[in-house]
Amino acid sequence: MIKRAIISVSDKRGVIEFARELARLGIEIISTGGTYKLLQGEGIPVIYISEVTGFPEVMDGRVKTLHPKIHGGILALRDDPKHVQHMAENEIKPIDLVVVNLYPFRETIAKPGVTLEEAIENIDIGGPTMVRAAAKNYPHVAIVVNPDQYSAILDQLRDAGDVTPDTRLQLARVAFKHTSEYDTAIHQYLQQHLAGDEEFPETLQMQFEKAQDLRYGENPHQKAAFYRDSSANYPSVSNARQLHGKELSFNNIIDINAALELVREFPTPAAVIVKHTNPCGTACDQTIKEAYQKALAADPVSAFGGIIAVNRVVDGETAKSMAELFVEAIIAPDFTAEGLAILQGKKNVRLLVTGGETLTPVLYTDIKRVAGGLLLQNNDQFDNPRSQMTVVTKKQPTEAQWQDLLFTWKVVKHVKSNAIVVGKNGQTLGVGAGQMNRVGSAKIALEQAEQKAQGAVLASDAFFPFRDTLDIAAKAGITAIIQPGGSVRDEESIQAADEHGIAMVFTGVRHFKH
Repeated sequence: MIKRAIISVSDKRGVIEFARELARLGIEIISTGGTYKLLQGEGIPVIYISEVTGFPEVMDGRVKTLHPKIHGGILALRDDPKHVQHMAENEIKPIDLVVVNLYPFRETIAKPGVTLEEAIENIDIGGPTMVRAAAKNYPHVAIVVNPDQYSAILDQLRDAGDVTPDTRLQLARVAFKHTSEYDTAIHQYLQQHLAGDEEFPETLQMQFEKAQDLRYGENPHQKAAFYRDSSANYPSVSNARQLHGKELSFNNIIDINAALELVREFPTPAAVIVKHTNPCGTACDQTIKEAYQKALAADPVSAFGGIIAVNRVVDGETAKSMAELFVEAIIAPDFTAEGLAILQGKKNVRLLVTGGETLTPVLYTDIKRVAGGLLLQNNDQFDNPRSQMTVVTKKQPTEAQWQDLLFTWKVVKHVKSNAIVVGKNGQTLGVGAGQMNRVGSAKIALEQAEQKAQGAVLASDAFFPFRDTLDIAAKAGITAIIQPGGSVRDEESIQAADEHGIAMVFTGVRHFKH
């Protein structure tokens, strides 16, 4: 039975009502510092911690609960005669309910300009110690760390005067999760503070919260769930709000992310249609409706059943165009009321918003899982300016070709290697992705572009090992090429470009995507 509780909380949501009901149920309450003053001010019967310990709170409250009369009361095994004897000999009374949450460390370090001293002062010591002690002794002590738990605890106390064994164990699990996350946040902060130029830590600690269970993974026989990085505060698939449609699937999430990461590359209105993580259509234009229509026209066959991402608010006219195509999902900064109403007429299409008016590139840590380990890298946000690129051919690109070269260079970064993108007038015309040799990807992209390749440009995510890609590009009518350069046979490719009258730009940067 729960007869005695200690309450010491930083997050005081609901604590007055909770404590008042505990007192009404005849449970004695011990409290500390600010929590004590709050409860006393509300007329709730409460005992100050120093009356229990016989020792004052000292050092600005740094030492108040670290005392045998507190921790003995929490840790004692009620069914162990030796423990009971020690309690009696030392005048220790059992504490059956511990209600504690910790100093707001995460909130403190999130403040602009926070100092190391301020962060250190918000590292809780006594709180985690009580939480861990109570969780360790869960058969005899109920530990509550979240105000959202108050209602369920009170229901059980009203019914039976106690908390069930299953609930105690569940509360202990949540408590250890609470202290683990707290310690991880402190470790990460100090690690970052001390890291200097060190990009990646010696020990990697990560925290992700389950966003949802998924029906299945990539295939129906694979179990899956989606976890969210709670520290990611930029527009992303993980924190987008779903306004309409069926639940997201494993493959939906991957494809939406791929589309979103590409469309955010463009400062002008842009639309991307993705299928199996590769962009089948990408376009920029004066309005988002025109950009979408151009993206769709790039490859209407592959667009069927794809994912659409745009970097501007979807208005009614754009929504009408989108509604004509079967797609799995649409993600945008937002939808106008008219646009949303039109697309909600399609029962199953998933509509997601990232918030805001536009999208911009973000830098984050990219993680890839391999059996037994993880690979970490900065996501590929390197965008070398035109001034750092070199025209290596006799023929110079025209200004219009430069614009298309820079456009396709952004797109090819988001296509699986080996990657070739053909484009013109801010629109992709052909995409060759994931082939085992570069000329194979080029053939696919050029075949897809068909006659539209005449006068178009071509981007390659890595250098040409041979001149064969140049030769087939010239035959298809390509007039300008952008590629990293760096091959031992660069001179052969340059010679081929000169022979065909093609302008070629070397970026000096590779964009592999595996």
